[in-house]
Amino acid sequence: MSSHVEGFSGPLTVTQFKGGQSNPTYRLETPATSYVLRRKPPGKLLKSAHAVDREFRVISALYAAGFPVPRPYALCKDEQLIGTMFYIMECVEGRIFWSPDLADVSRDERSAIYDNVNETLAELHNFDYEALGLADFGKPGNYFERQISRWTGQYRASETAVVAAMDHLIDWLPANIPADESAAVVHGDYRLDNMIIHPTEPRVVAVLDWELSTIGHPLADFTYHLMVWQMPDIGIGSIGLLGHDLAALGIPDEEEYIARYCERTGRKSGIEDRAFYSAFNFFRLAAILQGIAGRVRDGTAASAHAAQAVKAVQPLAELGWQYANGR
Repeated sequence: MSSHVEGFSGPLTVTQFKGGQSNPTYRLETPATSYVLRRKPPGKLLKSAHAVDREFRVISALYAAGFPVPRPYALCKDEQLIGTMFYIMECVEGRIFWSPDLADVSRDERSAIYDNVNETLAELHNFDYEALGLADFGKPGNYFERQISRWTGQYRASETAVVAAMDHLIDWLPANIPADESAAVVHGDYRLDNMIIHPTEPRVVAVLDWELSTIGHPLADFTYHLMVWQMPDIGIGSIGLLGHDLAALGIPDEEEYIARYCERTGRKSGIEDRAFYSAFNFFRLAAILQGIAGRVRDGTAASAHAAQAVKAVQPLAELGWQYANGR
């Protein structure tokens, strides 16, 4: 840090943040300021997973464009230093909400926060990724075909039990891909607890956890974000908004939220083929959690909550199959 982080001066203390079962994350504190370190986990890893170097590249490009991400300082590919590749970024202070109902804020502030979260994602998808220097950050076109293949492969590599709904989705999804070939920078895990909200204002000051980002389909990214409106309580942490009185809370319902996003991104006809997108996103999330199951099996999971996540694979797959069948 003395050599690569501008303005750094020790001494340094290190504490690990909660969560971070994918890429362990640490707060680095000095008498003058704080930083954050993200590293690959140790041990045997799935191919292409835990790509902290890709995280560093995309936040560097977005920070330069004025998008709300932490300032990136340094990427270290030398695994001899702490055992795995890592990067260091700014520690952004603010609020993180672990529950989407925002129980601790006023009705008006809830509405304003959700509107800014929507606006922030639309801003990301409206960027010209080539102008950002990210033309080779992913392959535009055939996004869903490649994603279905990728997550099927990772699911099979981590499979610990037969899940019939997952097998059905693996067959159904490739045959039902929409014709829309839009391409944008996508976050891949855009949800409220992956962002920092200003300490006193209803706006996003930093979007975190870019491990799954790529050049992909913006509707995949947005409809994944919509899962918070669709998700029942299946024991994987914060529950969704399903069953809440959204009007009383001041939170837009799913249709209102979609309309705002479409207005901001120029989608005048709205979102067609929504059943496919919902089925795909539940399939993808189930595959991600099955990857954690594989790491539990292999002894490389970095979170005490990993075993809990494993139990969600079957109910997620079953929800995805319900959407595929016209839920």
